[in-house]
Amino acid sequence: MEQEPYLRELYARNPPGSVHKLQDKVVGIAGAGGLGSNIAVSLLRAGVQRFIIADDDRVEISNLNRQYYFLEQVGMEKTAALQQNLLRINPYVQATLHCTRITADNLSHLFSEAHLLIEAFDEPEMKALTARCWLSRFPDRFLIMGSGISGYGMNTSLVTTVRGRMVICGDQQTPNSRENGLTAPRLGIVAQMQANAALEILLDGKMNS
Repeated sequence: MEQEPYLRELYARNPPGSVHKLQDKVVGIAGAGGLGSNIAVSLLRAGVQRFIIADDDRVEISNLNRQYYFLEQVGMEKTAALQQNLLRINPYVQATLHCTRITADNLSHLFSEAHLLIEAFDEPEMKALTARCWLSRFPDRFLIMGSGISGYGMNTSLVTTVRGRMVICGDQQTPNSRENGLTAPRLGIVAQMQANAALEILLDGKMNS
């Protein structure tokens, strides 16, 4: 199917006018694991069609309990596997991929074209690095973070907190540990909260909550 009729049908149930507003927006996603892979898929389905995705990891079998990957993709670079899955939904998606470890020296360069950045790391050190580098380099652009995603249940503890241009989704307390584990439902809720916050910012220019 040609691009125009395909996209019209794909996004026929989206909010009126939203796809037009989103068509030139670029979303940066730092990390393509449990949070990042699910966020990318949700935002693509919501109408975002341009991404910058960075991660230096490869798909492992242990990722399949929560990340948007499949058995035949085990061993692939996560960025390439995620692009493959996005293309299966929208063959016209544009994704700039960086299979590299994000550092304080390269973060602002990798995501310089992004209208906002979504942090999707497991490690607290990488979360802190992302916040420090992004907000100091691009103080006028939003950063959406996930914090407190481990375990299961505890739905009412998951909240969205807005601190200027920084948005934090999760309970902001539960540590990422082997004892708590990671499950698709709870992690997925936080990923959807982050994606929903990004959509609100891209469409409205602010967080209304």
